[in-house]
Amino acid sequence: MTDLAAALDADGMTCFVGAGGKKTTMYALAAETDRAVVTATVRIPIFDPHVARVVVTEDPISTLVTTDEFPLGLVPEREFEDRYRGYEPDTVTEIAAAHDGPTLVKADGARMRDFKAPGENEPRIPETADTVVPIASAHVVGEPLDEELVHRPERVAVVAGVDVGDEITPEIVGRVLASPDGGLRGVPAGATAIPLVNKVDDEDDLDAAREIADAVLDHADRSVVPRVVLARMADAEVREIRE
Repeated sequence: MTDLAAALDADGMTCFVGAGGKKTTMYALAAETDRAVVTATVRIPIFDPHVARVVVTEDPISTLVTTDEFPLGLVPEREFEDRYRGYEPDTVTEIAAAHDGPTLVKADGARMRDFKAPGENEPRIPETADTVVPIASAHVVGEPLDEELVHRPERVAVVAGVDVGDEITPEIVGRVLASPDGGLRGVPAGATAIPLVNKVDDEDDLDAAREIADAVLDHADRSVVPRVVLARMADAEVREIRE
């Protein structure tokens, strides 16, 4: 089985954006890697069952340097009953700089949809991120570009050059994942981006995911995007890597 952390280069600060599996991927990596920290620059649903401990603190560095409980969740505030608030990006930079293991960061939201393009004020990626993982679900292929499965379908339409309501093709998904206005928005200079096509549950999904990956590699800046990972993150399984 392919090592998930190695496939995603998740050994430094890794930021997760897009839709269709950010949290699932973060929690799978937290379970697989040593001394992982899970945090966010945006709101994140309560995730206590997925880590050894969650600490709510405005002074995360003090907690980080005194704890031996990993994977460790760090958040500044429990904002609502069902979610935490995220830190400012500069604070996450400080967390990663003080830590000797992977720092896994939720850096945008998608309202439980399977595909998205970023809004004006997102993603919130720290400038020191090592890796950015833009995510989309293979399940959107063949479905209409509307709000049922897509967060901000009008933004996807603009980035992909199509109309709201059009059938979502692998080319559309790949074009958005590869776009500086889509999945690659906010990737810092010098960082690596590794798109992840998730929910590859069967052979039909795998065929669609391969086409998405090939479209990404056709459109992306290959100095930034070395490969695309196809996965079923519900089982933390890498199905294939396209380079």
